[in-house]
Amino acid sequence: MFISVDGIDGAGKSTQLDLLEKWLVNRGALVARFRDPGATQLGEAIREILLHREEIPLAIRSEMLLYMAARAQLVEEQIRPALASGKTVVCDRYLLANVVYQGNAGGLEIEDIWQVGRIATGNLRPDITIVFDLDASIALQRVGSGQDRLEKRGFDYFQAVREGFLNQVRFASDNCLVVDATPSPEAIHKKVTDYLAKLL
Repeated sequence: MFISVDGIDGAGKSTQLDLLEKWLVNRGALVARFRDPGATQLGEAIREILLHREEIPLAIRSEMLLYMAARAQLVEEQIRPALASGKTVVCDRYLLANVVYQGNAGGLEIEDIWQVGRIATGNLRPDITIVFDLDASIALQRVGSGQDRLEKRGFDYFQAVREGFLNQVRFASDNCLVVDATPSPEAIHKKVTDYLAKLL
């Protein structure tokens, strides 16, 4: 089982990933958790460039392709072997994020990104995609200071990201769940686990 977790920055994704991992383990699953980009030597190096090396100029197309390179390595080095060994893979972001951040919000052709993504991942799609949805103004407030390169792009960018997740999530997986990220973490977690319990 391959579960991708995504959503606008500030939606509480990290908290929900922690809760989800514990829930899956308690059900007896062997869980392999990764972040995209990251989780490989190449992925972590690319992540540093993408999010924190702001002295390096990045055209939006270059940005998209760097994410794809990190993901290609993640799939081959980590995700496919984990799935082959019977583990439940939980991934913090996946291809949908590329489509939304560089497509909907960045102006690149959305179908082109999906196509490059199919090549980069060898057509590996999550079985389930969960998106945490939050108003863009609240998301910006939650992110606060210490923003990375993408988070510094402001309200209009955040708004386009949010709209992109809502519009594109149905293409990410056969099973998709959009969860309101404004209630308590416990209430959000219950919605996620109620949904997953029916599928698993």
